Amino acid sequence: MPRAGVTAERLTRAAADLADEAGLDGVTATALARRFGVTTASLYSHVKGIDDLRARLTALALDELADRAAAALAGRAGKDALVAFADAYRDYALAHPGRFEAARARLAPAVATPDVVAAGRRHTELTRAILRGYGVPEADQTAAVRLLAGTFHGYVTLEAAGGFAHSGDTGATWRKVLDALDAALAHWPAG
Repeated sequence: MPRAGVTAERLTRAAADLADEAGLDGVTATALARRFGVTTASLYSHVKGIDDLRARLTALALDELADRAAAALAGRAGKDALVAFADAYRDYALAHPGRFEAARARLAPAVATPDVVAAGRRHTELTRAILRGYGVPEADQTAAVRLLAGTFHGYVTLEAAGGFAHSGDTGATWRKVLDALDAALAHWPAG
């Protein structure tokens, strides 16, 4: 019988908090059971296993990030939209490193649940909305989405890991990176 107070949603939120504190690899059934004061086996009354829990965590993180990005994009276009979206992404990554890692995790096809797939598509659609504001042709949008995702992910991953600590103001550099992306999108090569 499931223990009162322990639900799949509460486990997922606890896993997200644990990921932020200890890293994604620190999210284990044992650590979560300890948080709830239950046996590890009792967790499986609420989730199918650690893969199910990680898929739920990934969906949660993707949804949180998409919510922030959507709110930041509201009413904006062009460079304003690009900067708002990028800042929402960077701020989330720095505030929630474990969740961010989960959002970027590559899941096995069996674990890529419909919730995870839907959340991932939502990110793509938000990014494509920015690209439409720049007039990037639909046929080129996949390449442009990859450019933005690769730049954002690479920068914030290196920044969070301390990769830029030796070289001054990372915020000023971030603004230059966004200026360069704005220029690239505004002058997207034809055909």
